[in-house]
Amino acid sequence: MTVRPAPSAAADKRAVDAAVAPRPTAAAFFDLDNTLIRGASLFHLARGLAARRFLSSGEIARFACSQLTFRIRGERTEQVATTRERALSFARGHTVEEMVELCRHIYDDYLAEKIWPGTRALAELHRRRGEPVWLVTAAPTELAEIIAGRLGLDGALGTEAEAVDGTYTGRLVGEILHGQAKGTAVRELAERRGYDLSVCHAYSDSANDLPMLTLVGHPHAVNPDHRLRARAEYEGWPITDYRTGVRMLRAGLPGAALTGAATGAVAAGVALARRAKAKS
Repeated sequence: MTVRPAPSAAADKRAVDAAVAPRPTAAAFFDLDNTLIRGASLFHLARGLAARRFLSSGEIARFACSQLTFRIRGERTEQVATTRERALSFARGHTVEEMVELCRHIYDDYLAEKIWPGTRALAELHRRRGEPVWLVTAAPTELAEIIAGRLGLDGALGTEAEAVDGTYTGRLVGEILHGQAKGTAVRELAERRGYDLSVCHAYSDSANDLPMLTLVGHPHAVNPDHRLRARAEYEGWPITDYRTGVRMLRAGLPGAALTGAATGAVAAGVALARRAKAKS
């Protein structure tokens, strides 16, 4: 299936402006992988780790193969569980300070240049309208908060790894922020902040985020996978695609956000997998 050409910034603006007048209880929720950034944050995390020799070339190759499997076959529960457990074992004993420092470098070195300008413009448009903007992702909370801070967003929700006295225990706080868990997190945030979900906007590339998209009054499909595009066309949701000259590998290929659960596993610690070795 050939992807549609990227729409103009003016078309993006109309998709937001035509929805509702700004309200103080409105908010916009943005997914990360392939919605705000090109590709999957897991891959960019791995690149940063490789550059600092925290991961071997063999480990990077395994990350690449795992990502390809997710993209072609879709998400498999047993794969997600295995990846999470491995990541948790890597994180145990490392500090939150190490994670935050590493995530800062990974954003500055890799992710900053991967931001989709059109999606960033949409986020800024909501901000100019006086509407809170949140990043909602399965990526580590530490990385999510750094991205939100760099882009001037109001906050971020991500997968949380448990830490005691500043050191990771190897366990998660709650669930990987993916699928239904992402929808639950957005609902709870709206309750705490007093947002009216019927006037809120949500943006994602993946049908896995339907629990979040269907919560709000104004869902948007950005660089959508096959299933989300079909749902958006059926429902009449705005569709924005910034990918040009790209053909999907096959009909029904899931978007990069299908690696979201694996990225959530990284939240628990893959980012620190070889820190001790690097210092030795």
